[in-house]
Amino acid sequence: MSATSSRPSYAAVLRIPYARRTFAAVLVGRLSYGMVPVAVLLAVTRATGSYAVAGTVMALFGATSVLLSPARAALVDRYGPRRALPPMASLYAVLLGLLAVATWRPGAPAPLLGAVAVAAGACTPPLGPTMRTVWSDLAADRGLLPRAYSLDGVAEELLFVSGPLVVGGVVQIAAPAAAVALGAVLVMAGTFGFVASPAVARVPGRGAVSEKPTGRRRSWVVTGIVPPVVAAGGVGLSLGALDLLVLAFAEQWGHGDDVVAWIFAALSAGSAVGGLLYGAVEWRSGARVRLSLLVAGLGLALAGAGLAPDLAVLTGAVVCAGLFVAPALTTAYLVADACAPAAARTRSGAWVNTAVNAGVSVGAAASGLLVARVSPTLGFALAGGTALLAATVVGVGSRRGRAAGPEAGAAGHTTEQVVSAEARAAQSP
Repeated sequence: MSATSSRPSYAAVLRIPYARRTFAAVLVGRLSYGMVPVAVLLAVTRATGSYAVAGTVMALFGATSVLLSPARAALVDRYGPRRALPPMASLYAVLLGLLAVATWRPGAPAPLLGAVAVAAGACTPPLGPTMRTVWSDLAADRGLLPRAYSLDGVAEELLFVSGPLVVGGVVQIAAPAAAVALGAVLVMAGTFGFVASPAVARVPGRGAVSEKPTGRRRSWVVTGIVPPVVAAGGVGLSLGALDLLVLAFAEQWGHGDDVVAWIFAALSAGSAVGGLLYGAVEWRSGARVRLSLLVAGLGLALAGAGLAPDLAVLTGAVVCAGLFVAPALTTAYLVADACAPAAARTRSGAWVNTAVNAGVSVGAAASGLLVARVSPTLGFALAGGTALLAATVVGVGSRRGRAAGPEAGAAGHTTEQVVSAEARAAQSP
């Protein structure tokens, strides 16, 4: 389904037939995900005059969006993107439109806003996991797949940075509810442009996939998914705690809130650079080994950040931590894809996505309870220790997996075989 490349590179990824068209369309839809949380928060705050109500509405929206992601991804696996995504995107856009109307003027009842937010979160189309499934299908040359995933991860990082900037521009000329409505328009346009691509049309639903009977009952949980889910959860927990820890560190050293945004921007920049560098390297080691080492690197960088003597050194340490974020998540998605049968690839990626997002939420809540009770140095050590614990679990699981024998992936390949094939493809003339 794709042209084979003798020199795997980012340019080669974008030269795959239909890749640019498909990727551009899905990025339009995914830009909505960078905008909507901030837009809804501002709109609900403006409509109700209550930060507590706004926080509750956002928590409800985020919970249903994250926790039901594997269920929505299972629908994509079962019916295929062309049948499953348009109804989800349509419902999601309509509900966001209702939320925009309800918050356009002050006085909206909080229960109504909460109910609409819950319904909207439940319908969020899984564009990211589906795009990674499409990348796996497009990249017949397995040497291109890590680069495709890295490119996807870096683009997603940039969308979540630019989304709030777009909201900021909109609220300069209109009510925050207008930004919510714009998010609805973007997700509709992006989803329908995405499913119109011939590349997406060739991704079948479960009914079209022929699988050999295994004698085992199908489960929502994909075999072999635990290591990447644990790794993603560890990354999410650490990053979720980072926000308040950076704020506490800045206050400890007498700095205002204005510098915190620059540190978060540095984290995103480090993650983007790390993702691009990671995808450009021809790795010899196995994907699961890399996953453990990358998560451990993040943990060590975060633990070291707490020892920074000033804000400049902290910023450098946060950049170093960011260098591991996108590579760790990219590798988690690669391992999940290699472990998944053809009928569960989208669901497999969704479990990783759910783990990192749930981890961010839990990490933020935990840091809120701890930051007033422990020093920033100890807080950074705990955040880093969480990632190190996840890396240890993944590393131990990888050694046991090798001792027990290889684990089959999506096309009958093991994770290590996929990586070896990827290295051979990178070396081919």
